[in-house]
Amino acid sequence: PGAEPVFRAKIRAAVSPRGRVELLAAPLSIRSEGRFEEPVLFAGTEFPAGEPITAVYRFNSYRATYRYEIDDAGALRIGVGATAKIRDAEIRLAGTDRRSSKSDIGLVPLVNFRVAWSLHARLGLLLEGDALAAPQGRAEDLLAAVTVQPADRIRLRGGYRILEGGANNDEVYNFALIHYAIVGVEWDL
Repeated sequence: PGAEPVFRAKIRAAVSPRGRVELLAAPLSIRSEGRFEEPVLFAGTEFPAGEPITAVYRFNSYRATYRYEIDDAGALRIGVGATAKIRDAEIRLAGTDRRSSKSDIGLVPLVNFRVAWSLHARLGLLLEGDALAAPQGRAEDLLAAVTVQPADRIRLRGGYRILEGGANNDEVYNFALIHYAIVGVEWDL
């Protein structure tokens, strides 16, 4: 598929001098059309070769994070924490006369980190993410960005995000790599 817009919303609040809580909603849905070169068996349904197929890959993510700011003074600010992620995923295939889908909702624990480096009073670099790997699978959501603060309570960011991960267990084998340029706005209330 071609480029498509993706939207995310995050709310962050200080709960102590160094403690931060964040809530994130990150819906993601990718639709693609094509044909299989060979027959494919997916979730109990066989899709023959050559038949037009529409595929939808949905991977919505809802997260709650607590992060402790190890160093929150000076030019370099570093924080680490934990994230509870609710994964709402579905893969759906539709052919001419058949449909099949596999969905899953689950809780995934992740390690959170944030490094913000102030290069100038209103210009900085940001590296942040949630990630964890286990024998059953892995998940990474990583952002590298340049930040600009045009006004006291507004920050703009532009950068690159990589989402990668999946599962390998008795029920499913699925890994995906999604990456895209980002533009964002932060507003301090």
